[in-house]
Amino acid sequence: MQEIAIIGGGLAGLTAAITAAEGGAPVRLAEAHAELGGRARSADGPYKANLGPHVIYKDGPLWAWLRERDLLPPSAGTPLGGIRVRWDGELRRTPPLASIPTVLRLRGRDAPIDRSFRDWVRDHSDERTAAMLSAAGGVYTFHHDPGELSAAFVWPRTVRALLNPPPVARYVIGGWSALVGTLAARARALGVRIETGARIEELPAAPVIVATELADARRLLGDDALRWPSGSTVCLDLGLRHHRGDPFVVSDLDEAGWVERFTAADPSLAPDGEELVQAQMPIRPGETADGAATRLERLLDQALEGRRERETWRRRQVMQGRSGALDMPGTTWRDRPAVDRGDGVFLAGDMVAGPGLLSEVAWASATEAARGALALVHRSGPPQRTVART
Repeated sequence: MQEIAIIGGGLAGLTAAITAAEGGAPVRLAEAHAELGGRARSADGPYKANLGPHVIYKDGPLWAWLRERDLLPPSAGTPLGGIRVRWDGELRRTPPLASIPTVLRLRGRDAPIDRSFRDWVRDHSDERTAAMLSAAGGVYTFHHDPGELSAAFVWPRTVRALLNPPPVARYVIGGWSALVGTLAARARALGVRIETGARIEELPAAPVIVATELADARRLLGDDALRWPSGSTVCLDLGLRHHRGDPFVVSDLDEAGWVERFTAADPSLAPDGEELVQAQMPIRPGETADGAATRLERLLDQALEGRRERETWRRRQVMQGRSGALDMPGTTWRDRPAVDRGDGVFLAGDMVAGPGLLSEVAWASATEAARGALALVHRSGPPQRTVART
């Protein structure tokens, strides 16, 4: 039977490999780096800061897929206390009470595709509330102005990520590298041939699944049209000595920033007596990364008392087009670069045509790509065999 080649060993590549191998095909996965995981990895050493995804949503399809295969890693729920918001330059324990009636009115509505989120909220409220709800979307868009995105993109994600009672976010204990290890073990058990340190410069024979960032896919496929809007943000990971009273999260309703203390959910991410904090601030048009970092440092000073004197470790990243697809008014996930590129070539990742919130897009596109590749293999090969799950 013809082999399915997969380029990229991140969440999308590993998902595609498992799905294709479960469908009975021989699979080879090539990863350019020395380690699997792509952005779904955690830093080595005493501070296990994630490079990309942070949570799995319990109400989503990725969670269900992992659970069906007994692949769910140990996880922790969202702490119920320690939530703060910054609004009008002040740190508060609750969002402005005037916004609550608007949230309740919008809670069950279908947001339109062809209108910006800000304009849609204005129809039901006022300018200040529209600005506040727009900025709240910074946590999952990594965008300087979530209000300019399609209302149909922003609102359902805001409800799932921020307004679900009880919260559905789950934190992987030990960081996302623990999940990557579980997925890699499953793939190998199914017979997937995994090669690390294997950079692919030309497309292998079809069927092939390209599970890389869009920039690499453009190069491999020679298709400059493989583009889609994404976020641009400065991320700062900090190790801090413990201080009683540090908040769990700070949602920046002024500038769409976000601060989160991950050790509130999983203390194993930092040494005893220390906290691991990740904060992000979207970069505005025409602004430098250093300019956004300066604004982020001010937010951190306000959010975490004495944090400069308590700092034990830091890491800064600039995420340009590496935080998932964003849909502008008039577009949906179906308008993104298609999974099936024709001639036995498929795309997978968080920037292509797949539904879901954050990492769920990578999973959805990967399973679709694997099904497409399997259809080609079985069309010219023996009947499909079922691989027993382990």
